[in-house]
Amino acid sequence: MEEVDHLAHERSKTQFDVAAMKIVWAGSKHEFEISDRVSRLVASDPVFRKDNRAVLSRKELFKNTLRKTAHAWKRINELRLTEEEAWELRFYIDEPAFTDLHWGMFIPSIKGLGTEEQLQKWLPLANTMRIIGCYAQTELGHGSNVQGLETTATFDPKTDEFILHSPTLTSSKWWPGGLGKVSTHAVVYARLITDGQDHGVNGFIVQLRSLDDHSPLPGITIGDVGMKFGNGAYNSMDNGVLQFDHVRIPRDQMLMRVSQVTREGKYLRSDVPRQLVYGTMVFVRQYIVFNASYALSRAVCIATRYSAVRRQFGSQDGGIETQVIDYKTQQNRLFPLLASAYAFRFVSEWLKWLYTDVTQRLQANDFSTLPEAHACTAGLKSLTTTATADGIEECRKLCGGHGYLCSSGLPELFAVYIPACTYEGDNIVLLLQLARFLMKTVSQLGSGKKPIGAISYMGQVEHLMQCRCSVQSVEDWLKPSIVLEAFQARAARMSVTCAENLSKFSSIEEGFMELSADLVEAAIAHCQLIVVSKFIEKLQQDIPGKGVKEQLEVLCNIYALSLLHKHQGDFLATGCITPEQASLVNAQLRSLYSQVRPNAIALVDAFNYTDHFLGSVLGRYDGNVYPKLYEEAWKDPLNDSVVPDGYHEYIRPILKQQLRMARL
Repeated sequence: MEEVDHLAHERSKTQFDVAAMKIVWAGSKHEFEISDRVSRLVASDPVFRKDNRAVLSRKELFKNTLRKTAHAWKRINELRLTEEEAWELRFYIDEPAFTDLHWGMFIPSIKGLGTEEQLQKWLPLANTMRIIGCYAQTELGHGSNVQGLETTATFDPKTDEFILHSPTLTSSKWWPGGLGKVSTHAVVYARLITDGQDHGVNGFIVQLRSLDDHSPLPGITIGDVGMKFGNGAYNSMDNGVLQFDHVRIPRDQMLMRVSQVTREGKYLRSDVPRQLVYGTMVFVRQYIVFNASYALSRAVCIATRYSAVRRQFGSQDGGIETQVIDYKTQQNRLFPLLASAYAFRFVSEWLKWLYTDVTQRLQANDFSTLPEAHACTAGLKSLTTTATADGIEECRKLCGGHGYLCSSGLPELFAVYIPACTYEGDNIVLLLQLARFLMKTVSQLGSGKKPIGAISYMGQVEHLMQCRCSVQSVEDWLKPSIVLEAFQARAARMSVTCAENLSKFSSIEEGFMELSADLVEAAIAHCQLIVVSKFIEKLQQDIPGKGVKEQLEVLCNIYALSLLHKHQGDFLATGCITPEQASLVNAQLRSLYSQVRPNAIALVDAFNYTDHFLGSVLGRYDGNVYPKLYEEAWKDPLNDSVVPDGYHEYIRPILKQQLRMARL
C-alpha cells in the first residue's frame, strides 16, 4: 500500500527554506547532522520501540528500560560513538532511566567537587560504567532547603572514617533517580560533623550495593518510592528511598575540592571558592532549559499537524468542513506556543554560551559574572519549565478528545515532563532566589557598581522609570526597539516598586515573607525580558536560507506580543503602555497569526522529529491519523478476547437477573 502524505497540500504553501530552518533549530550544520543520524539510528532499532509503554505493568516497564539502557551502552561501544553522539542516543531513546542521573548528575558532581586525586580514582570507573552512580540530596523532609538536610556524616579520628547516619525518618533520602534499584554508588549530601561541631552540608561518595551480587551493603536500607503520576511516563525510573544506620566510609570519600577534613579531624576550607558549586548548577539548569524547548516543540508539533488534519464545522450544504487550524481561537492558543518553543531554543543557546563563559572565568579566578549567571539560570529554568508543562497540557486540549488517548503521545509526554517544575529547584523558590538578586541590584544602583549581563538594563533605570511608549499604529509594535523598551520598563518598574515596598518593613526577611508574591511577578518579568531580548539578538545575526529570517521575525513578534497581551495588567499598571496601545497589540497579533498559518506545518517539520521520537498517532509526519488510531485501538490487551474476563461472574448474572442478594 503506497503511503499518502495527507499534509502535502499544507507543505506546498511553505514560504521558506525548511532545510535551512532545520539547521537554525539544531544550532549548527554539525549538530543537525548528528541529531538527524542518531535519531534515525534509534528509530530503526526494534529494541527501542516505545509504543507499548502505557500498557506495561511497572515491573515489565522497568525491566524493559534496563534492557534498553544495556542495549544503548552496547551500541555506544560498538559504534564507538563520541560523548556528544552518546548523549544524543540516550536523548532520542526518550525514556527516563538511571543513566540520566549517572551521566547528568553523578559524574558532573564529582568533576565539580572532587580533587585531582578523586577524579583520577572515580572518573575512570564511572566513565566505563564499572560503577553506576546517582545523586542523593533530597530527603523525605527537605528538598529545596538544602541547608535543612538531616543526614549526618560524623568523623571518627580513631579509624579515619566518616559515619553516615539517618537520625530521623524525615532524614531518609527520598526521590533520587537511579537509587531505588540500580545505583552501586551515590554522591550523598550530609551534614559534616567533626568533634561535635556541625560544618554544614557536604558531598560524599558512598558505595551502596555490592559489586558482586548487588545486595545493599551492611547498614543500608534501600528501595523504590512507588508508582508516580501517569501511565509509563516517569515510572521507568527507580526513584529511591535510602536510610543509613551508622555506615562507615573512608575519609578520602568526602568530596574535598572546596573543603577538607585532615587525618586529625581538622576542618579546612580550601582556597578554591565555594562559588564553584554554582558552576555545576548553572550547567544542569541550562540543560533543563534546552530540554524545555524539546518537550514543548514535540507537543506543538503534534498539535499543529493534527490541527491541520482535523476538520470540524463550517460546511454549508454538506461540503468540506473547516480545518481546525483555520479557527482564530485555535491559532491564538497554538501559535504563541510554537513561538515559545523557538524562543526557548534560542535562549538555551545563549545559556550554553554563558556557561562556557562563566567556566572560563572561574578557571581564571574571575567570579564577577557568577552571581548574575546563577540568578539568571535559576529564573530561566523556572520560567521555561512552567511554560512548557502548561504548554503540553494546552496542546492536549487543542487536540480535542483524541488528545486524551495514550496513543496521542501527549498524556505520557506531560506526565514525563512535569517533574521538571520541581526537580533541580522548585520553580517558585528559584524565582524568589532571582528576586533577591534583583533587590540587591536595585539597592546597589546608586553605589556606582554597574549591573552586568542580562541585568545591565537596570543601569538605565532613570530613563526606564520615565519613558513613555511611542506606539501610534499597529505596525509600530513590530519595531524591536519599542518592544524591548516596553519589556525593560515593565521589569525595571516592578523591581523598583518591590524594593521601595520592602524598605517599609522593619526587617528585610519580614518584607520578603509578606511581599513574596509580588517578588515572584517581578522575577517573571525579568525572565521574560531576557527571552525576548535573546530572540531579538538572534535575529541580528546572519541567518541564511530563503525566507528563514522573515519567519523567525514573525515568531519573535508573536512571542513578545502574546506575552504583552497576556500580562497587559503589568504593562498598564506600571504605566509602560496605554490602553489604546494595548488594543493595537491585539490587532497586530491577529495579523501575525495569518502570516504563520501557511507556514505552520513547515515550522514544526523544521524540528526534524522522527515519528518514533514523537510517539504520537496524531502527530504523524504523513497526517494519516484516523486509520492509525483505529489500528492502535485493537492492540490494547483488553481487546485480546471478544468476551471480557469476568463476563460469566459479573455481567451475565446481572443480565439474567440471577445475582444472589445477601439476606438481610
